[in-house]
Amino acid sequence: MTERELIRTYFGDIGSRRDDVLAGIGDDGAVLQPRAGESLVMATDTLVGGVHFPVDAPAAAVGEKALAVNLSDLAAMGAEPAWFQLALTLPEADHAWLQGFSAGLAGLARYHQVRLVGGDIARGPLNICVQVVGFVPVGGALRRRGARPGDAVVVSGSLGDAALGLALWQRRADRDDANVAYLLDRLHRPVPRVSLGQALRGRATAAVDVSDGLAGDLGHLLEASGVGATVDVDRLPLSEPGLRFGGRQQQWRTALTGGDDYELCFTLPRSRLHELDGLASRLGVALTRIGTVQPRAGLRLRHADRTPVVLEDSGYQHFSEAD
Repeated sequence: MTERELIRTYFGDIGSRRDDVLAGIGDDGAVLQPRAGESLVMATDTLVGGVHFPVDAPAAAVGEKALAVNLSDLAAMGAEPAWFQLALTLPEADHAWLQGFSAGLAGLARYHQVRLVGGDIARGPLNICVQVVGFVPVGGALRRRGARPGDAVVVSGSLGDAALGLALWQRRADRDDANVAYLLDRLHRPVPRVSLGQALRGRATAAVDVSDGLAGDLGHLLEASGVGATVDVDRLPLSEPGLRFGGRQQQWRTALTGGDDYELCFTLPRSRLHELDGLASRLGVALTRIGTVQPRAGLRLRHADRTPVVLEDSGYQHFSEAD
């Protein structure tokens, strides 16, 4: 197939039909109609085979994850997703893989009512780049900056599952085991907290998505806000499957430094702490207070008995001195 035929066959009708897409795939560029009174939020992520996902991962899971990790960025900004573009580099036109990939991509796009409006396909090492665009009321976007001393530090879901899932995938653990299956699903099919992000507008003072490990990503939020925080590692939300395979001590370390969780970490004024249970119940996601924002810069980790915790690693970095 030619490039144009591949696009028409696998990507010509991905996602929900939207009135704000005046011209999508088929022209040299998309023509889109932004909403009056709202700002656009844009985010881009690149997924490289063997770095961001195992090269032998199911194609449908790769397609779903490629969009999910970008939607997670919009969630951290409190935005409502609308459109996305896809730039796909393939070593060859593997039709079985493309069919699975496009099916996974399309399923998540329909669920979140977003539309694929353009992109490109080229030959080369497996590389997937997605750009998403969403809406947020003017002045209403969540930012990494804004956390204030006394705010609570809160995280959604459970942490460390995806990193443990990667280790189990690489070990070829028994995928018929329900606990293994759960952890692999957390690796391959992260759930972007889009509804939570929108619910946090006007509530949270700052937010970030947890993609490279909680310690590193929370550190970015604190740095942007010019504050520090104390986090109780014994409060970190760990799943039962994670505890079964990782053990408590190893798993809270994985929660702090592992990647691919795509949960939200946010800061909330004390005056709004009473809203957490209601939000969690309404949205169907666990919300756990793990610490408190402090005036002094830096992230300080401790146990419930106030014993300090020291990490050798703060999270995943693409470019480090060891590279």
